[in-house]
Amino acid sequence: MASTSAQYTLTIRVELPHQPGTLGKVTTAIGSAGGTIGAVDLVDVTGEITIRDISVAAEDRAHWDRITSAIEQVDGVRVVETTDRTFQMHQGGKIEIRNKHAVRTRDDLSMAYTPGVARVCQAIHDDPDRAFVYTIKRNTVAVVSDGTAVLGMGDIGPRAAMPVMEGKAMLFKEFAGVDAFPICLDTKDPDEIVQAVKAIAPSFGGINLEDISAPRCFEIEDRLRAELDIPVFHDDQHGTAVVVLAALMNAAKLIEKELSTMKVLVVGLGAAGIAVTKMLLAAGITDVIGCDSQGAVSTTRSDYEDGSMPPIKRWFAEATNPEKRTGAPADVIDDCDLFIGLSGARVLPAEALARMAKDPIVFAMANPDPEVSPEEAAPYARVMATGRSDYPNQINNVLSFPGIFRGALDVRARDITEGMKLVAAEAIASIVKPEELAECYIIPSVFNRDVAPAVADAVAREARETGNAAAGNEHGFTAAEVERIHSV
Repeated sequence: MASTSAQYTLTIRVELPHQPGTLGKVTTAIGSAGGTIGAVDLVDVTGEITIRDISVAAEDRAHWDRITSAIEQVDGVRVVETTDRTFQMHQGGKIEIRNKHAVRTRDDLSMAYTPGVARVCQAIHDDPDRAFVYTIKRNTVAVVSDGTAVLGMGDIGPRAAMPVMEGKAMLFKEFAGVDAFPICLDTKDPDEIVQAVKAIAPSFGGINLEDISAPRCFEIEDRLRAELDIPVFHDDQHGTAVVVLAALMNAAKLIEKELSTMKVLVVGLGAAGIAVTKMLLAAGITDVIGCDSQGAVSTTRSDYEDGSMPPIKRWFAEATNPEKRTGAPADVIDDCDLFIGLSGARVLPAEALARMAKDPIVFAMANPDPEVSPEEAAPYARVMATGRSDYPNQINNVLSFPGIFRGALDVRARDITEGMKLVAAEAIASIVKPEELAECYIIPSVFNRDVAPAVADAVAREARETGNAAAGNEHGFTAAEVERIHSV
């Protein structure tokens, strides 16, 4: 039987006779049907009838019917209604704007709005840098998407992408105190996306690009980084790469191998696969093989030789696969120290892992079904990580992007550089102490509250040391202001 999931939690309102043992029969029926019971709340007692709300986690939507049918088999019990708790959480959206100051008197109004606000506007007009001091710009990020590469759903459009972007904004606030706002654009044209983001940029201190399909995402990010004076970060690429490198740093310590000696197979060369490879190369790994839907990429492949290979893949072919290996992932995995999956479910037979080098590391990150399941990989892999929360070693972008933007905003960084990403990975890895390091613990939990401050500090320090920070002038953040923001 599959495991139950919080995303399929149902609140079931039941009417049952007010008699001893009836509730026990209902909970037994739910358990027998495979449901996992959470809270049981009393709603009302009227005469001989009791009404209760029972929270039940199920495997999927079809499982709900089996559970409610089992409940109604209990004598005298009736299911009154059911509520999908995931949809309930999203009702009306998941974020809101709140005022920092009350407006209760004429004096409050005069300072917050007219006429006093005109003096502040004029001050910013005289010195545009003051927008970082006197507006939300200093602590606000736009989460921008066109809805073309959403989670595992693909091109679902800007309206359907909004719940994901709202969720991203929640994570920014929860883990780093950053105010983020979802901006979903009704265009797929790179020129229009670039122009739209440039037009809204004065309101924001940073731009987080999200769920924009490859290869357009590369051009869009490159152009925005070149044309804006605030940091632009495509999280699907760089957030993933940072966390993968952090996990790898600790896995390498555990198996006592140097990164520079490792041979790596990357399966899936979309936005994340390209960025992960670039970060591995920056970290000193020289032997990387990449596979797309046509197999291993190299300069000997026909689409490279005839010029039909896309530019980003041509770069990949020239920068990787020094042995010019050919074939499917299972054909080129021999002697690899690390497998990184960023593609889809079950693209690799578990038996192929047996041909990897001693103490193999397997990062199978396709969601919800990884490239090779942890259960099947267990006989072969020394270290296993996935993108799922129900297995050890979850490689999750929330470990990186809140802290990276927190650090960049704190010092008003103009860009998020490769050096900033590398120190972010080191900071994440450092949270796992040497005495804690184990096969089942190479990466901290997404709920570890030490992660974002550590990443922010490392990123801010790197930005200052490399001259990428604007803070320190009369409009920069003071140490006290940084401390206050971290305490939000």
